[in-house]
Amino acid sequence: MKDVVICINSIHRDGDGEEDRIEFTTDGLYSFENGTGYLSYMESEVTGLPGTRTSLEIRPDEVIVDRTGGVTSRMVFRRGEKNSFQYETPFGMATLGMNTQRIRHDFSPHGGSMVIDYVIDVEHAVVERNRFCLQVREQ
Repeated sequence: MKDVVICINSIHRDGDGEEDRIEFTTDGLYSFENGTGYLSYMESEVTGLPGTRTSLEIRPDEVIVDRTGGVTSRMVFRRGEKNSFQYETPFGMATLGMNTQRIRHDFSPHGGSMVIDYVIDVEHAVVERNRFCLQVREQ
């Protein structure tokens, strides 16, 4: 794993169309082996997830996001697929649905970028429409 700089831009739109943007830059660790990128970083107050480590496994056909610490979850993004995941916080646990509408990424041993568009639902009612953009570059 090598030290990298990670730029994240996330847009969340609720059911009423209200938009919330999160933009931040942080340090992390990255490696690229056999066509798969591995990325790890600590969340912050900016994201509302302080004390949480986020780890990504970026494969050619899917992206897996694991969070541990203050929040625990495992999200699997596959284009055109809907699946559910457990979201555990200090306030309790919820089962959420996630429909990956678009996923695009381009990673190499030196870093790369990714965009994921997805919808979160609870009991089949849309809660949020999200776009997650991430860029990784060597320090």
